[in-house]
Amino acid sequence: MAGKTVAFHTAIMLWMNSQPSSTARHDSDVCVVGNGAIAKTTALGFAQAGHRVTLLVPAASEASPLPLAPLQAGAGQPWDVRVYALNHTAHTLLASLKVWGALDATRVQAVESMVINGDGKQPGDLAFDAFGAHVGALAWIVEDRNLNQALDAALNFAANVTIISGRACALHTGDDGASVTLDGGAVIDTRLVVGADGGQSWVRGQCDIGLDYRSYHQRAVVTNFSCARPHHGVAHQWFTGHEGIVALLPLPGDRVSLVWSAPDTLADTLMRETLSEMAVRLAVLCEDKLGPLRPLVPETVKDVALALIRPHAITAPRVALVGDAAHVVHPLAGHGMNLGFADVAQLLETVGAREPHRGIGDERVLARYARARREDVLLMQLATDGLARLFGTDLEPVRAVRNLGLNLLDKLPALKRRLMAHALGK
Repeated sequence: MAGKTVAFHTAIMLWMNSQPSSTARHDSDVCVVGNGAIAKTTALGFAQAGHRVTLLVPAASEASPLPLAPLQAGAGQPWDVRVYALNHTAHTLLASLKVWGALDATRVQAVESMVINGDGKQPGDLAFDAFGAHVGALAWIVEDRNLNQALDAALNFAANVTIISGRACALHTGDDGASVTLDGGAVIDTRLVVGADGGQSWVRGQCDIGLDYRSYHQRAVVTNFSCARPHHGVAHQWFTGHEGIVALLPLPGDRVSLVWSAPDTLADTLMRETLSEMAVRLAVLCEDKLGPLRPLVPETVKDVALALIRPHAITAPRVALVGDAAHVVHPLAGHGMNLGFADVAQLLETVGAREPHRGIGDERVLARYARARREDVLLMQLATDGLARLFGTDLEPVRAVRNLGLNLLDKLPALKRRLMAHALGK
């Protein structure tokens, strides 16, 4: 424990020493803007490819970039309410960067199968399993804290990464490169800026990239429960019509993570209720498949507004967007984070395969990245948006047709395999 404490305080000192002076000027090949897992993975990927990287994280007043206290294994440690269902694309990328092996494996749960449940008088069902997909697992449930701490540890060992905390106020691009100016006067000179700064991306805004925005008038309510019956690594999802979409994702042990995409009015009610009252609602909606649910201690619940965000471009001169800066989709398929990791993998591959005479921020190189990502992102946007609309109505004829569709798809193994391959990132 003493060694972890020393490492933690050393990381704090390194962060404090990274604060730019008002006259500082930093030079790098890539400047990554953002402070989440996608931003850190991007920075680490470029650094391990031999590029000099500056990771610009929000100032402490916006979102503290201080290192988190060490996450310790054990049943007594709190479980994050924010978790990700990472697919094979994400797994492969993180493994190649030596991050997957740094995760606390005792807090990672493999998803062995997934069951999708319809609603109405004759509900439909659709099931996928790892055996049918010829893989060891469909996905892996990983806590946000576990993932970020593994990335932080890897970044601490990356020799050519500079982490700067500050508020960006201007972005300038030209034929020879780009520069990001901070409000204290410091400047980051770079050849490529990667916007990994979320759905409200500052980088995207500086590039005057237009976007299509539509609110779903829903919020994702997330929390964790223990379950009386073993989940056997099964992820469950229920389309309930007017009460939204409920997903129970398996966590290590007899625990599950709830992601309830609830209409705003219902979300308001859920956030006012106790978690015990929420468990009673879930018992009715989820047919008590996992037995009585009990809130994990300490009781924590969060909610996030849901919207569809489609930028008109994911590149600009000397700029590439990844993650939520490039696209925001409905969480019903659990692939928002996976799309982001696929962005990072494609950007690293495209830049790495460029001709020797082309620079890292060359216009044609970035155009190749945009083309390579277009189909995958568009398919996921159409699928998630279409399903959200289809299962958001309570009209009985529509319910009957969609439940019939689920049952029919469940009996078409060839089509199921194609859907699974796309979801797995294969």
